[in-house]
Amino acid sequence: MSTVAEKANFLKTEFAKRLAAIEPATAPLWGKMNVQQMIEHMSGAMRQASGKIPAAEVLTPAENIPRMQAFIQSDKPFKENTPNALLPDEPMPTKHASIQDALQELQQEIDYFFAHYQNDTGTTVRNPFFGDLDYDLQVHLLYKHAQHHLRQFGAVV
Repeated sequence: MSTVAEKANFLKTEFAKRLAAIEPATAPLWGKMNVQQMIEHMSGAMRQASGKIPAAEVLTPAENIPRMQAFIQSDKPFKENTPNALLPDEPMPTKHASIQDALQELQQEIDYFFAHYQNDTGTTVRNPFFGDLDYDLQVHLLYKHAQHHLRQFGAVV
């Protein structure tokens, strides 16, 4: 299993590069999002993890939170087509004019996330599915989420 530092380094330095290498017309192996929609979706995940998009409540029953948090720390991947009750059935329309613009926003959100936690890794931010997550748990979740979408477009080495 990769360490938090290794996962953080991947997110900071490699994730956007891997996404940029995906041919824009690549069809997903599962799901309905296209490449740009997925990149914009990941920007939203970064905003949520840094607290820019606060989660008002946790949808997962409290007794299941320890098991959910253990899952995000495991090497077990998200299943294909994992449902997300907070997303519409059809993907959101893209908001950026180009994939390059979407990638630039994603890198800005990644940078903001790490700056947010730089001085206080003990801060927690509520996730609507996984509960209150500190820096380490956020990095585990973001890495797992990133790997899920890279697999979705066949971009995992």
